[in-house]
Amino acid sequence: MNNWRDYILKEFTPQAAHLTLVADPDGLLLEEGVLQGIRERGFELIPFDDHVAFRYAYESKYRSRWDRGEMTDLVVILRSPAHDLRFLPYDLLAVGRKLSFSLSDLFPNLSYPVVNCLDRSDFEALYQAQESHNPGQSGDNATKDFVLRHVFGIAPELIKRPSDLLRVLLIRHYKGQALPTILDERFIHVVRQSGRFEEWPLERIVRNREAFFGFLQERWPAFLNRAASTGNLVIQEKKGTYDFEYPGPSDIPFEHDDVRVYIDSLFLEGKLRPVACENAHLLSNHWANVGIKADPIRDHERRMDGLVKSISESIPQPEAKHQEWLAFACRWAELIVLWREDGALGQPQLEQRAMELQKMADQAFLIWIQKRYGGLHNQPATPPVMLHHVPRFLAHLLHNSSCRKIGVVVVDGLALDQWIVVREVLKQQCPTLSFEESAIFAWLPTTTSVCRQALFAGRPPIYFPTSISSNNKEMALWSQFWLDRGLVQAEVGYIKGLGETEDLQPVDDLLSSPRVRVAGLVVDKIDKIMHGMKLGTAGMHNQSRQWAQQGFVAKLLDILLDRGFDVFLTFDHGNIEASGFGRPSEGAVADLRGERARVYSDYVLRNQVKKAFPAAIEWPPLGLPDDFLALLAPDRLAFVDAGEKVVAHGGISVEELIVPLVRIERRAK
Repeated sequence: MNNWRDYILKEFTPQAAHLTLVADPDGLLLEEGVLQGIRERGFELIPFDDHVAFRYAYESKYRSRWDRGEMTDLVVILRSPAHDLRFLPYDLLAVGRKLSFSLSDLFPNLSYPVVNCLDRSDFEALYQAQESHNPGQSGDNATKDFVLRHVFGIAPELIKRPSDLLRVLLIRHYKGQALPTILDERFIHVVRQSGRFEEWPLERIVRNREAFFGFLQERWPAFLNRAASTGNLVIQEKKGTYDFEYPGPSDIPFEHDDVRVYIDSLFLEGKLRPVACENAHLLSNHWANVGIKADPIRDHERRMDGLVKSISESIPQPEAKHQEWLAFACRWAELIVLWREDGALGQPQLEQRAMELQKMADQAFLIWIQKRYGGLHNQPATPPVMLHHVPRFLAHLLHNSSCRKIGVVVVDGLALDQWIVVREVLKQQCPTLSFEESAIFAWLPTTTSVCRQALFAGRPPIYFPTSISSNNKEMALWSQFWLDRGLVQAEVGYIKGLGETEDLQPVDDLLSSPRVRVAGLVVDKIDKIMHGMKLGTAGMHNQSRQWAQQGFVAKLLDILLDRGFDVFLTFDHGNIEASGFGRPSEGAVADLRGERARVYSDYVLRNQVKKAFPAAIEWPPLGLPDDFLALLAPDRLAFVDAGEKVVAHGGISVEELIVPLVRIERRAK
């Protein structure tokens, strides 16, 4: 077969059986392309992860329809280690068609433990390589080398010079590419065998993206000084001249073509920071000028111009993987900060280009969401893709002894661009903090009650229909998640309503208990700021910065870290600046009356409002209760009086729907 997905999809013929049971120990059905193919054939998927949760969804959403004589193509997925279905309930086994898929069938000659550690999105490249190169029976190391070379384009045995090593690490970390630990270990082992990189901190800069960029940042001033003082970019300096946090050579070949090609982008996107250079005038026409602090306004304009150009060429396409949009969101957030900060608004041409780019990104994202969003909630929880995956991801860390205690800080309503503003303040206040950043999808509609409960419940919103319109039960949902995983009530902590310095004492009291192993902490200060904001995104940046400068976040993180918690920070949803296009006159018929989302209990009520607002988006109840029918404001509009400006959430935009997930640690001093 030309594609490994065909091996699976050929088994799914519509209306062959109203119930199909699949033993899928390796999670093959959860790969994005497979999920989309199955859904396009009219099948609905439901995992059998939790007996009680499954029975609720099965009986309420499917069994009742069959009793009415309706036809559905339902797929029940069992992810147990076994390749059989004996763990499923008997009533399903009695009527369901049975299938089984495994990695051993797809990659019979490659080491199963190595292949199994890959992200399922990597299987396409691996399958094509297997078909083209026909590897024989391969052990662990041979499989690792095959995967490194043909999936990730890395041949560690060919790395002979510093520029070779830097090129590999730049490609990887610029893309945010995460390799399994066993592949990193193999890569480091082979590179070290050459004896050429003994002083390089490979264990830190290969695995850790922030450490790699920190390594480059420390060596950039040395490079500029050599360039300015000698004009010779390859002269060696005496070792020990600079006091580096990251050990290794002070002289690295930034000027090499394979390295230099990435430097502009790293400075444009904020991954590297320009520095002051005493002899900057000597480098005014030099390519390295991009990393030199000069005139703030000119630097701002140059960086924004470069980001607009770069981002306009990299908007993900309709068939893009979700990882591409997560990466795009981080770059887009950097541009928003530049765009809305003082200095950008006085540049009419750049302002116009940024607005046009925003429209392009919004349209592309909406098309992608309407096509691909429905399969995201069934993705594996490690690494997390959506908010409700976060608790299961953390449970995996806790139960595998990766973490002893876990603290989750949930900031209500902070967008990715506002996180960048807060992060910069934290870096100044707490220079020893390390931020391992990723991004995840919130739930649609992006309302607090839907998103935050999904986060604390560790389940899609369909499983908490009675509380979906409020947050009153999120503490109970949080506790129940951990009780179901073997903890006792005294080991689970939760506090909400945080945001001011006086709120820190109750947190310290909670975390001081030696029994507490997991703590959920809700910070709602930003949400309060947002709902009173009249100055748009620029006002949100200003208020977020001022709030962070007051020290609450830094002190909260200190308490968690001092008490021995591994700290994870995330947000339930983001926000955007929106303009009113009319307020529905619907009385009390809406169950939720948000500025970007209205929710109705039946289709008739929603259709009535839709007629008055034909551009509004009727969002299907994907992962939601059947009677939770959302009508979303389109584009960057809001259900408020025409012309009114608000900062709001609830709809479909990159800023509302993609939020950070950040692991925060202290670096060794």
